[in-house]
Amino acid sequence: MSDPPVEIVRSARRKRTIQASFVEGRIRVLVPAGLKPEEERLHVEGMVARLTRKRELRAVDLAVRAQRLAQRYDLPMPARIEWSDRQLERWGSCTFSDRSVRISSRLVNMPAWVLDYVIVHELAHLAVPRHSSAFKELVARYELGERAEGYLIAKSEPVAG
Repeated sequence: MSDPPVEIVRSARRKRTIQASFVEGRIRVLVPAGLKPEEERLHVEGMVARLTRKRELRAVDLAVRAQRLAQRYDLPMPARIEWSDRQLERWGSCTFSDRSVRISSRLVNMPAWVLDYVIVHELAHLAVPRHSSAFKELVARYELGERAEGYLIAKSEPVAG
């Protein structure tokens, strides 16, 4: 998916708020006219990144993906599965009592097999809440699990500078 062009609209009437939306194939960002160039650049980059990520999240249907994986690996289906922007430490989480699953939105641009691994991991928690040997057996049904774990470990560790 290529990046759409960005149009910046400066308004003297706009005092503090910044707004971005998709308009006719481009991203239109409305900014106050008095912003310093560097401040404007940072705000525009942030708004474009947020809007683009939301579009990418909508492109991935987690419910369909979870259903396919649950059937393939004989795992329970969640009552609800959704993206979460609040998960900065974990890749996914599950609430056993209400059968809900949350997947970190940081996964949206990672390889599909990594996202699938996290979904399988959380679906396995719907059957076995703890990381017991029974749980690990369920997750091990996913053929690329070890590879995906390594990928996620590499993405999680801070880069030495």
